[in-house]
Amino acid sequence: MLKKLIPPKKWQPVVIALLGAIVGLTLYIAKTARVTSYLSDDPETCVNCHVMTPQFESWKHSSHREVATCNDCHVPQDNVVSKYAFKAKDGLYHSYMYTMRMEPQVIKMHQPGRETVQANCVRCHNDQVKDAKMTSWVPSHSHDRTDRACWECHREVPHGRVKSLSSVGYQIQNLPVQGEKKDVVPTWLKEALKNKKN
Repeated sequence: MLKKLIPPKKWQPVVIALLGAIVGLTLYIAKTARVTSYLSDDPETCVNCHVMTPQFESWKHSSHREVATCNDCHVPQDNVVSKYAFKAKDGLYHSYMYTMRMEPQVIKMHQPGRETVQANCVRCHNDQVKDAKMTSWVPSHSHDRTDRACWECHREVPHGRVKSLSSVGYQIQNLPVQGEKKDVVPTWLKEALKNKKN
């Protein structure tokens, strides 16, 4: 069966060159996209893609930055397999949208993301959500406290009202993107402002 996969002698150099090019290109893209950074829980990974700048900056200025990273809220925490399966599925979707330039101006969570964030809110804030005394004499207490999304009441936690790239205020600063500090004000704008002053 393996003999069927081996090309004829005259095609072997071409096949080897093509395979080498594919492997080399894949490694180059993986390095450029910082693929290994997505295996970590470092919040700066989320601004590898500029679309997440407002979310990163609003999290960075929230009280959650002291106790939770992006993955603590946005990735399932029940076991390692579901965590990395979710990250892989979500990452492939995000990389496709970003590569095809289809990223939306307003970031909204899809249903699996909403379910995950809700589960993680309840997991971390279980004592506040489920009061043991109330549960003992009001049978529906736990259900009454978890039948709505937490952010229906807690809209400002942790990202505030900033929802899009067109929101001004959070992204006009240097960001840690691709391991270096980048100035987000484009050169043409700086020159236009300089010419206007003159």
